[in-house]
Amino acid sequence: MPPPEHAADAADAAVVVGARYDDIAEGYVRWWAPVLHADAIGLLDAVAPAVEAGATRILDVGTGSGTLAVAALARWPHVEVTGIDPSSEMLAVAGREAKGARVAERLTLVRARADRLPFEDGVFDVAMSSFVLQLVPNRHRALGEVRRVLRPGASLAWLCWLKEQRAFRGDEIANEVLDEAGFEPPEPEGRSGDLASVSAAALATRRAGFRGVRAWAGELVHRWDPESFLAFFTRFDEASLFDELGSAESRRVEARLLKRLRTLTPDELTLRLPTVSVVGRVPGR
Repeated sequence: MPPPEHAADAADAAVVVGARYDDIAEGYVRWWAPVLHADAIGLLDAVAPAVEAGATRILDVGTGSGTLAVAALARWPHVEVTGIDPSSEMLAVAGREAKGARVAERLTLVRARADRLPFEDGVFDVAMSSFVLQLVPNRHRALGEVRRVLRPGASLAWLCWLKEQRAFRGDEIANEVLDEAGFEPPEPEGRSGDLASVSAAALATRRAGFRGVRAWAGELVHRWDPESFLAFFTRFDEASLFDELGSAESRRVEARLLKRLRTLTPDELTLRLPTVSVVGRVPGR
């Protein structure tokens, strides 16, 4: 019997996400992971009470480049972390980062989807996830799977984007320069999985079977300077476009963009993105 249509669609979406991150893994580590780093690491404070109470087996859902997993292993020498991700290239990066931090012997990396975890019921003490659950094809199913593999009384902490339109002047300038050079500006990202509100994040967690749920809003703040934003935009965000340009044309567009970026104030070059953090626990002892 073929799988239900919605299940097939979810599987296809998961494959697309995994393939996309395979393609951008190295660029992600160099250009985007540092933007997320401080907020991702901050999630460890939300799971700290469980770890300090004796939890040792941690699941990192969507480990990506291993930022959260490696930080947890460095912070708590007695824990072991299993990181799952659908991208084999991101897992390779995570393994490399763990070796560099000398914590690889306590990190297990598994290629898997968040909504189809290859683990027995109740095998983890803590689950955590940063900037991932806006990407999964079915967040309810993913949260349900996380609950399944957590033992009774175990904790979950996750961090995601809030759906709020905020103009960033750096992006606006970059799009204006591309338009003037005869290129169509990139389509807005429009992530459909961003949370509509703090209460929606809490409700999604409760519906997956977690109790004692708390959720709160935050804000990711990253201060670019003209040169660093230019590098991010041309070598990662719109790398495919600039790769297609001839070297002379690329230099002309970059010079024009840098000149315009240098007219912005530090505040205009500060990226501010709304986030939501959620904690909950599995009912039981």
